[in-house]
This record gives sequence, structure tokens and C-alpha cells, in this order.
Amino acid sequence: MKKMLGEERRDTLLRLLKSTQNPITGTDLAKHANVSRQVIVNDMNLLKARNEPIIATSQGYLYIAREDHNEIYERKIVCLHTAEQAEDEMLTIVDCGVTLKSVIVEHPVYGEITASMMLSNRHDVNSFIKRVNETKANYLSVLTNGTHLHVLSASSEEQLDLVEQKLREKGYLIEG
Repeated sequence: MKKMLGEERRDTLLRLLKSTQNPITGTDLAKHANVSRQVIVNDMNLLKARNEPIIATSQGYLYIAREDHNEIYERKIVCLHTAEQAEDEMLTIVDCGVTLKSVIVEHPVYGEITASMMLSNRHDVNSFIKRVNETKANYLSVLTNGTHLHVLSASSEEQLDLVEQKLREKGYLIEG
């Protein structure tokens, strides 16, 4: 297979990302372009610098299509729970039809650390948990004794209200 070069490769990668609603791993993109994963990381950064709406999630790269015709509501919430309760928290969120966009922790040295999650359904959550377990990774909330923020998005305020209600009932929501 011929190695793709520069702009041709980035155009091809962009077309691939736009053609699916599922994340594509850097490894898979690298195989497709016959380059190293590091080249893909650099390409993704170049595309992001051109304001292409690409995000890196735990499942791979994702192109976020801009949909101006559908109103999306976002909300930040503050949660506190143990690592063992993380899966239940995530499932509670997606079961309300809400997307868990990101997690944010306040680190004493680095300040705010944000990680994209983009979990919208049980399959996404199960894949995320599987990857955490396989890599023996810690949740970011371990840095803050369980306290963290989530950015949530939904097609209605009622869905976001429902998430807050469910998380409140489980004792995960911190309110001020």
C-alpha cells in the first residue's frame, strides 16, 4: 500500500471521519493511510487548527457535524462518587437520552483538566468501561477524591432536569 502524503492524506482522513457517526481510532486511521499513529495525531491537530470540529474521545477520533437546525441544550453538573459508582453514573446519564460530553477536574498544579468523553448510549459507556479496565487506567476524578464536573448535552431542558433528578436520588449530584 502506498503511503499517503500531506494534504491528500488529511483530505482522506477528513472524508473518513465525516462518513461515520462512530469514532475511528488513530491506529485504524494510520493503517488506512499507511503512516504511523503519531502522523495521524499531528494531522488531527492540523485539522483542528483549521477549525474542523474533530474531537479525540476515548474510543477514537470523531467528527462532530454542525447541525444548526436542531437546538442543543448544554449543562454543567458537579458530581461526587467512588470509582466503583462511575459506570452507574454514566449509565444513568445516557439512559435519560443525554450525551456525556466531557469530564472536568480541578488539579492543584495544572488547573482545569478537561477530557472529552462523548458517551451517548449504553454501548458507548460499556466500551469506555472496557477500555478503562483493559488499560488499568484511573478515572480523572481520582485526582480530586471523586469530585468532578460533567458537560452534558441534550435535545431538551427536560432531559437535563431528569438527569439531575436521577443523580440527586443516587447521591451523586453536588448542589450549591
